[in-house]
Amino acid sequence: MKYAWGAGALLATASTVAATAVFEAGNWYSNQVKAISYSNFGTAGSYKKVTTMSNGVCNFDEQPYSGGLAPFDKEVSVHFRGPLRLKQFASYTPGSGSVKRTLHPSPHERRHNHQHMHHHAHNARRSEPENAEEKRAVGDWITATINGDIVSWLDAGGPAATTPTGVSSPDVGVPAEPAPTLNLGSGTWARQAYYDAASGVADGLVFLNNMGGQGSGTFDYTWGNSLAYAGPLAESGSASPVTLADALIDDNKEIIIFSDKPCTSDCGAVRDGTVAYHGFNGDSKLFLVEFSMPLSGKTGFNADMPAIWLLNAEIPRTQQYGDCSCWKTGCGELDVFEVLNSGNQKAITAWHGANSKGESSWFQRPIDKTMKAAILLDGGSGSANIVVLPDETTFDTSFTDSVVSSLINSITDPLLNIKVALP
Repeated sequence: MKYAWGAGALLATASTVAATAVFEAGNWYSNQVKAISYSNFGTAGSYKKVTTMSNGVCNFDEQPYSGGLAPFDKEVSVHFRGPLRLKQFASYTPGSGSVKRTLHPSPHERRHNHQHMHHHAHNARRSEPENAEEKRAVGDWITATINGDIVSWLDAGGPAATTPTGVSSPDVGVPAEPAPTLNLGSGTWARQAYYDAASGVADGLVFLNNMGGQGSGTFDYTWGNSLAYAGPLAESGSASPVTLADALIDDNKEIIIFSDKPCTSDCGAVRDGTVAYHGFNGDSKLFLVEFSMPLSGKTGFNADMPAIWLLNAEIPRTQQYGDCSCWKTGCGELDVFEVLNSGNQKAITAWHGANSKGESSWFQRPIDKTMKAAILLDGGSGSANIVVLPDETTFDTSFTDSVVSSLINSITDPLLNIKVALP
């Protein structure tokens, strides 16, 4: 799914919540939650933007950014890894009225039929904490330095509150971060793209994967597989756009959703021969998803480890799994729901950027029923918000800003709604 990230990238927030600390398969988990928000985006910085990909040579230029959600205010793509069943997807931007498009735009890419597969997948994993303290009692604050950052929780007791041998922590609590103040403005959020598996509706979007060389896209031994149109089961490439079937995406298979607007010469650097589309743009963006992540029982690389994440759309249009992209220099990835080891039922979130940060709180993996969730990227407050929604939530063609605010603020229990400030 992603590259390995350096020390200090993953796991840690200064949340003060009641929880039982659990150390599983090399990762800390504190409390189960239903909402997490990351604030303090927009810190000025820069990343290495790909400018050309030619004859096996990748060239970069410095790309500065600042303000709002920067650098995640640019186009993003939405990624799903199996085992996962996607039932609904919708994207919204502030505006007036809904926009309905067709699934089958005119393609603007060269297609190659090279059938070699050279698909790589990478999974960022949390490392063991550097310091934690075994001496503690129920009701005490537990504070651990994890990957160079601090995570705190209130010990709620119970047999699961275990600490790995040789890991220690100071018993000092850290105050919870303040909630970001949403700045949505006024007006209507218009639905720009929609997918409904049950009815087969797919408007304003296209389904891709990293299987270039199978029907569309391209493959070579320098940069591997490019993007391709995805087959209906995400198991292969396709020669043309097709709708994702109402079926299970298999283990370690990936579906990538872009808008249905093809790139011409307006997407920056794009790998020659790839299938290239615009991502979802705007200083503020809202995504609604309905999905399940059933247990497969499989083991091995990325097996039984479903995930949902957002990438700066420059990454998959160049080289999603490789060095010829802006990923390593911090152009942006938001892990929304990610399972870190086979069969685990805890899904975590993390932000990858120049000021990377993760969270030891976790969402319950929906294994036997679907979950509905909102992902709001709010440029006004500089925050990314992930919220589990009530089952009765509908993916309407538009929402007022007050409705969007009510969805994002629907989890009022501070033990279930974690606030994380980026460094």
